[in-house]
Amino acid sequence: MSKKLVLLPSTMAAAGWRAARARSDIEPVAFEASLAKTEFHALLARAYAVGLSMTPFGAEELQAAPNLRVVARHGVGYDAVDVAALTSARIPLMITGVANSPSVAEHALYLMLELAKRGRAFHSMVAQHRWSERMQALPVDLFEKTVLIVGFGRIGSRLSKMCLGLNMRVTVYDPYVEAPIIRAAGCHPATDLDAALAEADFVSINCPKTQETTSMIAQAQLARMKPTAYIANTARGGIIDERALHAALSEGRIAGAGLDVFEREPPEQENPLFALPNVLLAPHMAGVTREALARMGELMVSNILSVLDGRPEIGNVVNQQIYAHQ
Repeated sequence: MSKKLVLLPSTMAAAGWRAARARSDIEPVAFEASLAKTEFHALLARAYAVGLSMTPFGAEELQAAPNLRVVARHGVGYDAVDVAALTSARIPLMITGVANSPSVAEHALYLMLELAKRGRAFHSMVAQHRWSERMQALPVDLFEKTVLIVGFGRIGSRLSKMCLGLNMRVTVYDPYVEAPIIRAAGCHPATDLDAALAEADFVSINCPKTQETTSMIAQAQLARMKPTAYIANTARGGIIDERALHAALSEGRIAGAGLDVFEREPPEQENPLFALPNVLLAPHMAGVTREALARMGELMVSNILSVLDGRPEIGNVVNQQIYAHQ
């Protein structure tokens, strides 16, 4: 019996490779994210499955892959994948579900804590012998503050539990989650984003990037926020309008921002946000911990095998409608 070629990102953790190589009926082949399109298409010609890290996948790639049965993401975001094209071809797009949700939720909480507790600024004061400046701008507590979580999926719901554990009041804005589910989690559902922003001391963005959510937080929304409020984005760049954010931060209309993602990645060296003292930056690493990479690799391979075995893990399928009439 011939083996089915499965393309997997070269950066996948060892745990994922072990899972792939344990199957005698597939041929796992590594490919680099920097691979030229023509070379990638040549590999796709024989592929039954492809796992994606940073590589885009659209109609051209689909046309180059006549045997393709499944596309799997090494993560949960899929803004670089043409979902409509896959759906038309009845090919499932799978994500790694809960694999990196603990890591991203922890990072979102870290950004809020770092901003509130002025960790970086206080470190500099001690290291640079500026002890006398310590009372000039006091840190704040998360205790009894209101946090607005935008997006109540795997990450947002996990973050809500962490915030409740810190005795925060948790408000959730997610028009796709029913209010009773949010209330059952101990949180307060919000139907009006602008009103919820006006009440929040902290805002965490945890929703997917779609046409609906692109620039969802722009000048008008930032203008609703308190001057003492902080915002953190560990979802996708472009959900917060960076120009509007820079203006709000530099003019003191909000207190600070923590960004793990940017409209362009890597961002331009002249990005004006870099010069602001009330911004904390990270290079899109919220979901990239040692443990998360191992979980994502194993789950991506498991997702692929579930489809090739004829038993797709439906809960991890983005375009579940392709199975609606089966």
